[in-house]
Amino acid sequence: METLFLAYNRRLEATNCNYVRYLYPSIDWNEPLIGIKGARGVGKTTMLLQHIKLAFPNRNNAFYVSLDNIWFSGHKLLELIEYLYTHGVTHVFLDEVHRYPNWVREIKNIYDSYPGLHVVFTGSSLLEIDNAKADLSRRLRMYHLEGLSFREYLAINGIADFKPVTLEEILTNHQQIASEIAGKLKVIPLFEKYILQGYYPFLLETSSLESYNERIQQVTSTIIENDIPAVETIEYETLRKAKRLLILLAQMTPFTLNVSSLCEALATTRNQLIRLLALLHRSALLRLLYSDSKGLKALGKPGKVLFNNSNLMQALAHPADVGTMRESFFAAMLSQSHSIQYPKQGDLLVDHKYLFEIGGKGKKFTQIKDIPDSFVAADEIEIGFGNKIPLWLFGMMY
Repeated sequence: METLFLAYNRRLEATNCNYVRYLYPSIDWNEPLIGIKGARGVGKTTMLLQHIKLAFPNRNNAFYVSLDNIWFSGHKLLELIEYLYTHGVTHVFLDEVHRYPNWVREIKNIYDSYPGLHVVFTGSSLLEIDNAKADLSRRLRMYHLEGLSFREYLAINGIADFKPVTLEEILTNHQQIASEIAGKLKVIPLFEKYILQGYYPFLLETSSLESYNERIQQVTSTIIENDIPAVETIEYETLRKAKRLLILLAQMTPFTLNVSSLCEALATTRNQLIRLLALLHRSALLRLLYSDSKGLKALGKPGKVLFNNSNLMQALAHPADVGTMRESFFAAMLSQSHSIQYPKQGDLLVDHKYLFEIGGKGKKFTQIKDIPDSFVAADEIEIGFGNKIPLWLFGMMY
């Protein structure tokens, strides 16, 4: 057990608190059971350690441990909790819970058996967290951490620190907001870099775009090879097809799903393809968009397939399609607090109301002309006009 305490103190000492993520102040840390989910690599571990540093003058009142530690190959989590509880620890932070067998049952037992003990857990695998949420729903307060927004990217790199803006503020006052920001920095080159290397906080640990891409590829492989098989009975050959599917999609234009052509390219069936797409979506690798029509989306195929974020896409394909990169960025920024649908006209529909065309600086309103609440989100411009809004500005929402 001594090794766990040594690891805890080492990680705590190495944690920098100069910048905390957008989600941190939104969490009610007084809740007895908190879950934080999100894609691998978005900074969940760092946020736990930052909270310990910021909220516990006496670090002995808190304890952090990753459940993928080799110590757990010969010991139970309950054994550790019993020791911590009897030695005055009041807050336990459990990382990578999905790597621990029967974690849902043990956390439920901890909640029921140790009154006054606060537990916060994280899981990089969205698959297992989602499957387990129902079993803990009466006890659990769940939060979702996204990757860095463009606004956070500027702040974490020490470039500038702006307040977040809402979608409504952007739609009604984008010229003034963009002018104020663009007057303080050169937005376009910074945004071009963010699109390639800005979504994952581990950008601070990588020396080049090449090493950053390699890190993303490692994360992607871990999700496909470890996370998906952990919750689904799936053959190795099918996992290989999942990787190939990602590469195929990364090389295509903004992708309106053609099931037949993809089935042929992957030598697979329609049902298997739809299953793979759903798993990759739940794993936060892809983003599936459904039509704005009524009814259960599970009854039909998705209308469009995007990547979870632009960095992920460009790490898998060189060069990646710029149109899909733009749409993937837009959807990633808006989905943090809004819903995204696939419309009959235009590129993306937000909250079943706001229609967007997304493109370069020359993008016109041709496809959405005369449609109420329609806008163009245009790349390569600093400041917009009328209903033409700079694409980068949507990265300032969280």
